[in-house]
Amino acid sequence: MPELPEVETVRRGLSPAMEGAVITQADVNRPDLRWPFPDGMAERLTGQTVTQLRRRSKYILADLSSGETLLIHLGMSGRMLVSGDPLGQFAHEHPQAEKHDHVVLHMNNGARITFNDPRRFGAMDLMQTATADQHKLLAVLGPEPLGNDFHENHLIAAFKNKNTPVKSALLDQRIVAGLGNIYVCEALFRGGIAPTRKAGQISKRRVSALVPIIRDVLSEAIEAGGSSLRDFRQADGELGYFQHRFDVYGREGAPCSTTGCTAHITRIVQSGRSSFYCKSCQS
Repeated sequence: MPELPEVETVRRGLSPAMEGAVITQADVNRPDLRWPFPDGMAERLTGQTVTQLRRRSKYILADLSSGETLLIHLGMSGRMLVSGDPLGQFAHEHPQAEKHDHVVLHMNNGARITFNDPRRFGAMDLMQTATADQHKLLAVLGPEPLGNDFHENHLIAAFKNKNTPVKSALLDQRIVAGLGNIYVCEALFRGGIAPTRKAGQISKRRVSALVPIIRDVLSEAIEAGGSSLRDFRQADGELGYFQHRFDVYGREGAPCSTTGCTAHITRIVQSGRSSFYCKSCQS
């Protein structure tokens, strides 16, 4: 599933084609994805200007001139692809319709935004912009890791007396929004913390050090266009490249990248998810 860097990469790719443009026609080709689409979604989207394109955690939020916001979740295999060349930035002609093109937005600048999702684990919903933060999917989210509300005191307080492994704590979207398996593994490696260590047993100094590490890992991944492992593509159809810079994720049995370390990367399963780490560098 795309994590924060992948979703932010898609948002940045969509922004030039969508922000300030009018949805002249919305084609909704099925009644649902993971959940049913809201009533009259095509009619509610058609004719609206996209005033702003935002991201919250792993969700893309398109604010509309109607006072509603379109929430988009990519799920496991969802892609938002731009075709046409409205601003001289996209050299992709409109492709032939494909089987899994579930929602297509035709913009007045000539762009076409296609939501393609073979596995149909993605989702879309419409909500009032003024109360968007109260939506059931957004109300439970913690602070954005790249925002001002994510700081050392917050993470120290969140970890205090917590008896769960630090890997699970960082995946808890109530503690920090948008982090997923890949970037938690990478951040814990840089912080020298084993994913099995109980969150409440980590010193305040080491917890504090995790905050800038998490920010750095996410920022580097965004600059690299995210990580393409299976289905992820940027809005222009290109792959992300951060997977070529992984220190631990997906590298079971490979030598540790730390200079002078002779250990190899270990994989364990925590709560049904693979964790990758170096037993020598992380404790």
